Amino acid sequence: MLGDLKASVFKANLDIRNEGLVVHTWGNVSGRDKESGLIVIKPSGISYASMRPSDMVVIDPEGKIVEGKLRPSTDAPTHIFLYNRFSSIGSIVHTHSSYATAWAQAGKDIPPLGTTHADHFYGEVPCTRELMNEEIKKDYELNTGKIIAERLGTSDPLAVPAVLVNGHGPFCWGLDAEDAVYNAVALEEIARIAFYTVLLEKQDSINRELIEKHFHRKHGKKAYYGQFKTK
Repeated sequence: MLGDLKASVFKANLDIRNEGLVVHTWGNVSGRDKESGLIVIKPSGISYASMRPSDMVVIDPEGKIVEGKLRPSTDAPTHIFLYNRFSSIGSIVHTHSSYATAWAQAGKDIPPLGTTHADHFYGEVPCTRELMNEEIKKDYELNTGKIIAERLGTSDPLAVPAVLVNGHGPFCWGLDAEDAVYNAVALEEIARIAFYTVLLEKQDSINRELIEKHFHRKHGKKAYYGQFKTK
């Protein structure tokens, strides 16, 4: 079942390790099949070294296991909530990458301090509020998804393809697994550059016109970055 999606999700899980975004088992990638609505996700706590495509777990939009012998990631309720909330998302990546997690632990948005940031994110990378005690005690992972959606508000999730969960770490997404991993890698580099920029006592965002120029030349109908496809 969903062999191609399992293969892409498996590869994406290896990619986040190979890109240095995770150590041990501190991360997970999922992908959604648009036709069936089924979700493929990494199993909980399994070693990347021993993991195989067949280990990927298939779950339905309510979290019920449809196929797989292993338990899905404990973050599955977060992924499910985001898929159910945002139809444009095709894959989700969660890591504890060092610099993005540092911003999350500080409870701070990453401001658009330069054009590298503006090339990938339309404005700041937002950080959620802290979860309340009741939200931690009951339905913790589900509530994590809810505060991500709350923080995104009406923003297009594909224009702001990451949110930092306060005290926890980043969740990123994209059209598919490859795109979601790309955004996770971009986020970590942007977080690293921003960290050093703030150390150099620059904290103000670049001007809005520059943000608009750099984002829209790579995204949307009027984008002109890269090579145009010929018929």
